[in-house]
Amino acid sequence: MNLANAAVNTQENWQTVCQAQDLVADSGVVVWLDGAQVALFYLPGQAQPLYAVDNRDPRSGANIIGRGLVGSVQGELVVAAPLYKQHFSLLSGECLEDAGQRLRVWPVRLKGEAVELAVA
Repeated sequence: MNLANAAVNTQENWQTVCQAQDLVADSGVVVWLDGAQVALFYLPGQAQPLYAVDNRDPRSGANIIGRGLVGSVQGELVVAAPLYKQHFSLLSGECLEDAGQRLRVWPVRLKGEAVELAVA
């Protein structure tokens, strides 16, 4: 296998979804990415300040995760779903109360003033 090609195949493609000025500190905003709604959370006091998870609540089916409250449960950064209040890890997307529920998580970064998500 050609190592140069292997490196190219593992690189992520980044797509700009909004600008830094569109983010709200300690809260969520929702963006579109290839037909999916993605909730972005900007937590400026954290070592990793940006998180991106699916906006669709797996329990209710409503696109509302971006309106959830951000907090911490036993040291885990979470968002609480607005309807049923289940807590989802911002890092892994796992639901702390129900292992059968999970949010998709996207790699996210700030490049200059552009907020970018990695796409497959």
